[in-house]
Amino acid sequence: MTVAHRLAWSLLVPALGCGGDGLGTTMAWDNTDGLPSSSGGVDTSTTASVDPSAPAGTSSGPADGSDDDGATPPDLPAVDPCPRVRVVSPDEVLNVRPDPSTANPEIGQVADGTIFDVVDEVVGESIDGDTQWFEIDYLGQSGFISGVFAECTLEEPPSPPDGYYVPLPCGMQATITQGNNGELSHNGLHAFAFDFGVGLGTPLLAAAEGVVTLVFDETGPGDACYDGGGPECGPLGNLVIVLHGDGSTTLYKHLSVVQVAPGDEVPRGGQLGLSGTTGYSTGPHAHVMRMENCGAYKCQSIPMEFVEAGVPQTGDVVVSQNCP
Repeated sequence: MTVAHRLAWSLLVPALGCGGDGLGTTMAWDNTDGLPSSSGGVDTSTTASVDPSAPAGTSSGPADGSDDDGATPPDLPAVDPCPRVRVVSPDEVLNVRPDPSTANPEIGQVADGTIFDVVDEVVGESIDGDTQWFEIDYLGQSGFISGVFAECTLEEPPSPPDGYYVPLPCGMQATITQGNNGELSHNGLHAFAFDFGVGLGTPLLAAAEGVVTLVFDETGPGDACYDGGGPECGPLGNLVIVLHGDGSTTLYKHLSVVQVAPGDEVPRGGQLGLSGTTGYSTGPHAHVMRMENCGAYKCQSIPMEFVEAGVPQTGDVVVSQNCP
């Protein structure tokens, strides 16, 4: 029995009460009103009560399903037992597939606990004996996840942001020292990153509202990689990751000071920390990029467009409108 079937069954079980002594009675669905009957089969007829005093062939109530006063009862809305699913993959990230199988490469990855609206429930490749797959909207494209790693939920996902803003104080300008697909280091996982040329101690703000999911703040003054370094310092750059309502995250790296903690809800423009040059860095700057939500510090970057600056290129000067 699949997750969706179990939830639907749990909604139906309380309605299956026994009548009389409950012996020798079987329950079947009556297709006239969707309720169980005890006839032992499916009742396809429409019935009306009979008045013994009335002439033969007549009945005391209308046979068209309306009330005695002629009003037709309103149709009750159908209840979707699985409008959304929550990813259940606590030990590792879950691959999102382009079709309900593992035959083709994944189109992305999602972290444990992520909630998606269900577009459709389909039958696909059997995973651990379960052939149910959920079609979801994954960052604007159709994706599929196995029912083995998802559970139905009525919980609403967060609202998507109204756009992404330059993560600097209102009115501040900065030069993009390295844009997307930069030759120095913006390739592979970091292909869609932006480096903002800012001085030490510049406040870094959330590009959109969200929830802080990960931070690293263990590199402090006096540490070998606090003032920057080579590839060996890569894992030691202080950073903040914020999860947004559209299922993506934003990364803010090389901070000198981190001012938030995991679980903090931050509005757009909320201060996350101060810029620096910690980690693999050749000088003060802020490394910012939008990523998939893979539940780790390093996830695949995805395209990001700023409300006030579009997609700036290396050398462009941007002016923040990330204002209260």
